[in-house]
Amino acid sequence: MKYRDFGRTGWKVSEISFGAWAIGSDWGYVSDEDARAALHAALDQGVNLIDTADVYGDGRSEQLIARVLKERGPGERVYVLTKAGRRLRPHTADGYNRENLNAFVDRSLKNLGVDTIDLLQLHCPPTEVYYRPEVFGILDDMVKAGKIRYYGVSVEKVEEAIKATEYPNVQSVQIIFNIFRQRPAELFFELAKQRQVGIVARVPLASGLLTGKMTPQTTFPPDDHRNYNRYGARFDVGETFAGVDFEVGLRAVEELRPLVPPGATMAQFALRWILMFDAVSCTIPSAKNPTQAVENAQASDLPPLSPETMACVRAIYERHIRDLVHHRW
Repeated sequence: MKYRDFGRTGWKVSEISFGAWAIGSDWGYVSDEDARAALHAALDQGVNLIDTADVYGDGRSEQLIARVLKERGPGERVYVLTKAGRRLRPHTADGYNRENLNAFVDRSLKNLGVDTIDLLQLHCPPTEVYYRPEVFGILDDMVKAGKIRYYGVSVEKVEEAIKATEYPNVQSVQIIFNIFRQRPAELFFELAKQRQVGIVARVPLASGLLTGKMTPQTTFPPDDHRNYNRYGARFDVGETFAGVDFEVGLRAVEELRPLVPPGATMAQFALRWILMFDAVSCTIPSAKNPTQAVENAQASDLPPLSPETMACVRAIYERHIRDLVHHRW
């Protein structure tokens, strides 16, 4: 496993980290045993950063992480990032106030079994929140109070990422970035490097499209967002298949398949593509079992992709995907 700087925090984090959405909710059923085994397998591979949120399984994901870290003991430093804001009903900018944010953080502190959260992220808030400096002042006060060590944001849009970095204590931006969502590299990455802001690349496998394991006949259970949110019924449609039409994505994957290096999986290739961008601090693929966790982590061992391969990936994006997503997020 290779490690990268995480913004201005001084942390060195595993470039392949662990996204804990799937072990909480919205990806079909995952047993506690499989979830814990996946976490242990990732940590055994050198992963030292886990990303979660208070709404993943209504706290289940945070609680599973706490249990695993307790099982491993205090000698292993693992950075845990969580998020707050999506518990709001309705999810409005006005809800991002001192009372609500403190209540959310207090709940996460309890779920995680810690006195201080390593890094708290605003969880894809409405765009208006980025234009309310008082919200970031509340986060500054939480740092002073010792509730959180650092804070960042998770965003839907590149423009939100750019705006967030105007606040001097924003340490990281989590953003969808993968072969099917390339716009952040064009508009945001250089700015993030200049301002020493860490980048967490989320949805790295486009909700599984980029594993190469899906076909037009693939179906998903009712409690899987790839079933119920394919057209944005529950949350931003860009969270599901990175906003790409499923059938179009499958056709693009078939064109990508010949580019996968011998001995690598399509998923590993897609993760290695993300790591070609040095502005990225880490990417956070999910894993529902130990096999997936190990496969993801081993993408760090792949050699760099050639300029020719990178150009071919870009050409496939331009041909199939760009018009669907590029100007939306």
